[in-house]
Amino acid sequence: MNTNSRKRLNAGVFIPAFTIIFLAVVVGLVDNAALVKVAKGIFYFSLVDFAWLYQLLAISALSVTAYIFFSKAGDIRLGGANAKPAFSMATTFAMALTGGIATGVVTYSVNEPIIYLGNVYGEIGNQSFAPGSAEAAIFALARSFHNWSFIPYAMYSVVGLMIGYMHYNRKQAFSISSTLTPVLGRHEQRPMVRSLINVVAVLAIALGLASSLGAGLALISSGIESQYGIRPTPLTWLLLTLVIASIFIISALSGLKRGIRVLSSINAYIFYAFVVILLVVGPISYILSLSTTSIGYWLNNFFLWSFDTKESGGEALVTWWTMYDWSIWIAYAPLMGLFLARISYGRTLRQFLIINWILPSLFGIVWFAIWGSSAIKWQLDGTLDLVRIVTENGAVSGLWGFLQHLPLAAILVPLAIFTLIISFATAADSMTSTIASICTHDIRADEESPKRQKVIWGLSIGAIAFIMVAYGGGAQGVEGIKYLAAAGGFSVLFLFILIVAAAARVFIFKQHEPNGERVAEPATLEGAANE
Repeated sequence: MNTNSRKRLNAGVFIPAFTIIFLAVVVGLVDNAALVKVAKGIFYFSLVDFAWLYQLLAISALSVTAYIFFSKAGDIRLGGANAKPAFSMATTFAMALTGGIATGVVTYSVNEPIIYLGNVYGEIGNQSFAPGSAEAAIFALARSFHNWSFIPYAMYSVVGLMIGYMHYNRKQAFSISSTLTPVLGRHEQRPMVRSLINVVAVLAIALGLASSLGAGLALISSGIESQYGIRPTPLTWLLLTLVIASIFIISALSGLKRGIRVLSSINAYIFYAFVVILLVVGPISYILSLSTTSIGYWLNNFFLWSFDTKESGGEALVTWWTMYDWSIWIAYAPLMGLFLARISYGRTLRQFLIINWILPSLFGIVWFAIWGSSAIKWQLDGTLDLVRIVTENGAVSGLWGFLQHLPLAAILVPLAIFTLIISFATAADSMTSTIASICTHDIRADEESPKRQKVIWGLSIGAIAFIMVAYGGGAQGVEGIKYLAAAGGFSVLFLFILIVAAAARVFIFKQHEPNGERVAEPATLEGAANE
């Protein structure tokens, strides 16, 4: 195996991608209003004018993923029939969960249902029920289930299984561009095409990660203010950025089997502990009752919500929440696909989807059911006024008012802050390593990317996150971050369309490849499991 010191920089990817990110940092420092304005323009252009495309693409990704799971294609083993997984299923799930959106479920498990319930930014203005009503409570939890379960995880999964299949079973390069061979044929092998695809992927990942880190900074600083009375300033955000960036850069330098494996395991156990705590102290009867009804309400409205382009739900709900969610998931999809493929060697596609689609979706539903139902109950019975807290302090502040109500809040709030820091560090670890891999020539899935690149990308992403949270907060406190995430998602939107089309061609239609090779039935393909 070649060491990463011998790996050459892929200048065709690194130079244009880094130049754009560097210019964004410079513009943000010199004229941060200009950066926010540009990002805002992309936000509205992409999420309003192309909402129909986001919705169709989201449901297509779900359909392709579900077909693979339930069909014979699920028997294909990544790496061939004799390939053995490098990690246990529990460890793989912990890395997949905490390296993906565990930060999001912590951030919005209380805040999102409460914002819907109270119509804080006009989210239920188009609905027939009043804020704070029983139906508003059902809607709030059901809509959260929709935004944080099977559709978004399908976006990660379809990219991950395509990268893994093309690399381990078709012996293609470990890259985003390899997933497009079924639809582009030999055109995919042209250096200019590969570079363009990888540049787009790096930009989407970097912007998505910067927005995620920015949201983390906003959330953590609001928690520190709530618990300790320290008001957030550019200086406190800068210090938090340096702390989180230092952790994830050090972890990334430690490598996959030491850095992220350890962080993700710690993180996962803390998540499990919080679930148990809420089940013990929370209104368990109300949790079970509301979540059951909300699941029915969600399923009853599933197709309307999956195809709504604000004509029914309105801009505040559809554009600022669901479309924003889809854009950031799509922005992360290339990166998460590479990461999930790295840790899934030896798994069948069905096992891959159990770990990366089914279990995380169920975890998201359970997490929102417990945290969201508890928050809604305490809001409705007057125990807590979380709507007022969010209205006065921003979209991510409700979590802290919720935690301060719990027994042992003096311990749980610092633990939650620590969990968030580790969560963002874990996610950023996987992402910076993957960006560095994309910017390196001829790297394999089992090789570590160059350390120098990990440091460069880690610092650059930290700088952009700091600028957007310090100077582009807006009414919600995180508006600049949302603008940035939408820009990242839109930059990779059409690449994602091609990846979903390639997966459908390989696993559903089983047609001739552009180079003349026929794709066999999955049960007879090399790599099918003998289970």
